[in-house]
Amino acid sequence: MTKTWTGRIGALTAAAAALTFGHMAVAADLTPVVETTPEAQSIAPSQSPWQVRLRALGVITNDAGSVDGIPGSDLSYSDSVTPELDITYFFTENLAAELILGTTSSSVFTDGSIEGLGKVGKAWLLPPTLTFQYHFTDFGAFKPYVGAGVNYTLFYHQTTTGDFTDLDVKNKLGGALQIGFDYMIDKNWGFNFDVKKLFLEPDWSAKLNGTPISGKAKLDPWLIGAGVTYRF
Repeated sequence: MTKTWTGRIGALTAAAAALTFGHMAVAADLTPVVETTPEAQSIAPSQSPWQVRLRALGVITNDAGSVDGIPGSDLSYSDSVTPELDITYFFTENLAAELILGTTSSSVFTDGSIEGLGKVGKAWLLPPTLTFQYHFTDFGAFKPYVGAGVNYTLFYHQTTTGDFTDLDVKNKLGGALQIGFDYMIDKNWGFNFDVKKLFLEPDWSAKLNGTPISGKAKLDPWLIGAGVTYRF
């Protein structure tokens, strides 16, 4: 009798084991297999769309202008070097918008047929510029770009010299073109070189020995900058 119960218990144990392993096998067959390919392993998490640059900027003006009613009159301007900050937002890896911030000053001199009148004065200018860019991404660490946009220049703290008074260079909206490149040393840090052309020809006025004069200042500066890039 004992052997009979022992045999029955053994048979039940074997059946339970068979059922357990059977269910495990079926579950294993139904589990989806996810293969990790080298391509999947190489995809890094996407970067932040924000980027900043800090540049040393050379402002090189176009020496041209005029005083209304005086044939052969001309103007010239001093050049300058100033720090510049720009903030870039990437809509995609190729398309971005960049806001350029910086301020500098320029002295205004008479030239041409009125050169003997000397220095008119000095004005500070704040030229915030917004450009829309296309970034090329097929050259590895070397990332060139081109851009075009608008500039609105505000003139402030304007002073005069000698026989001139009441200098007033008018704020002006103009266009902007841009070309440059980043060379990235890792995914965050890089070096930048950038050239912009601003189309800036504001009206201006002043008084010469109390007599009102006016004209156009054809500044049209080149902005040539170099500095560092940080991509968040």
